Amino acid sequence: MSDVMWYLTRGSGIVATVLMMAALINGLLFSGRETGKRLRPAWWLDLHNGLGGYALIFTLIHLVTAFAGDIGVGLKELFVPGGAEVDTWAYGWGVLAFYGLAATVLTSWPKKRARRKVWHLVHLLSIPATVLACVHAYQLGSDRSTLVFQVLALAGVAGTVFAVALRLSGLLNRARPSEA
Repeated sequence: MSDVMWYLTRGSGIVATVLMMAALINGLLFSGRETGKRLRPAWWLDLHNGLGGYALIFTLIHLVTAFAGDIGVGLKELFVPGGAEVDTWAYGWGVLAFYGLAATVLTSWPKKRARRKVWHLVHLLSIPATVLACVHAYQLGSDRSTLVFQVLALAGVAGTVFAVALRLSGLLNRARPSEA
């Protein structure tokens, strides 16, 4: 594999994972409640949609460059979980993350045609998809032992845990009867 293809594969995978984490955090904060009110500025939703769309684009670039490069990644490794001869779990997590991301992003565009509960259930796939993408990056990534990777991973996990906690606290506050 040429150095250019290797860097494109590696770089697009890193960018896609960071964008997935940013979209997840942004979405959880967007849907969270602050004193019982939803945050609804249009730019916030546009940012969330943009992050998710760009994450899908960079994931597709990652897949194309991995296939085009000479690293032994074929269609089976790209689209069949467990289809890889080596690093089966690592490739499988990446495939499942791709499917989860694609389902989340592609069902967001015709959102008004689907029932809200169905859309919401499909959209929740973004959480395990992001986790699986991070596991894929850790297991197959050549940068996992670097300080930069570890600091960014820790920051991403901290941001995600904060956003999930904020979202869950909003749900718990909404479920409590009001004291009036």
